[in-house]
Amino acid sequence: MFQDTVKNFKINFNALNQRNTFSSGDVITGHISFDLTKEMKISSITMTLTGKANVHWSTGGGKKRRRRNYSAKLDFFDLKSVIVQQNSATAGRPAKFKAGTHVYPFTCQFPQGNFPSSFHGVCGHIAYNLTVALHRPWHMSKDFVTECNFVNRINTNQPELHAPLSGSNSMTVCCLWCTSGPIEMTASIEKKGFMPGETVKIICEFVNGSSRTATPKVSLQQKQIFYTHNKNHRRMHVKKLTSSTGQLVSERISDRRTVIKLTIPSSASLTISNCSIIDVEYLIEVSNDDRYIGC
Repeated sequence: MFQDTVKNFKINFNALNQRNTFSSGDVITGHISFDLTKEMKISSITMTLTGKANVHWSTGGGKKRRRRNYSAKLDFFDLKSVIVQQNSATAGRPAKFKAGTHVYPFTCQFPQGNFPSSFHGVCGHIAYNLTVALHRPWHMSKDFVTECNFVNRINTNQPELHAPLSGSNSMTVCCLWCTSGPIEMTASIEKKGFMPGETVKIICEFVNGSSRTATPKVSLQQKQIFYTHNKNHRRMHVKKLTSSTGQLVSERISDRRTVIKLTIPSSASLTISNCSIIDVEYLIEVSNDDRYIGC
């Protein structure tokens, strides 16, 4: 059996950076290694680098509702190359690989282009895979797949990414026939663009004219939107990644300023706006997690 003959197959990359990520135009280098427990005939060893996006979701179901499926696929590229080719000296016959450890280097390159970053979501994914195939005579090829963490380079010097953002809202609280004063809040951040691992400083300014205390709470939400082709149908999923609570704001107080810090998880995916079937964006929601103390 093939599994008994080929052992410890590994695809190893030479890391380009600390995050072990790749981007458009990057050259991938590394090596494959495997052990053979006995001699085996191998025609060739090939390598395929692919970039694809795929979405799928269903609606309906049950006895009275008909289930409907929605899906879409995109192929960004499909590049093939050869790591080991049969020796011409064997007159076209498959080469015999002896028992033992075999190591072969490989090199390939991501094509130039505005490709979206790797992403795995609730209803779809964007994946870049490197597949190494062992071809044997009179057998189906045996594939070994590993995923490359692809990052779309963004020009962080864009002025719009460094522009501050702010928003404000107000509410009037009441209890039965009693109406209290308004709670007004303005929240602002110093810039629009952040990277995973960075800390966002949210400045909250309060005017609490009510008879309730007010407690500001901020949360980082990831919004995933999946589309069919031509965007005729879509499915949205909002996921809360992290949250933090600020200091309590007393009742009947004006011009109270508080700062809340929120660290973006290092595992957070990058924003995706350059894929026709998947969008990923981030929102900071600021709310008043207040307590009722009478009016």
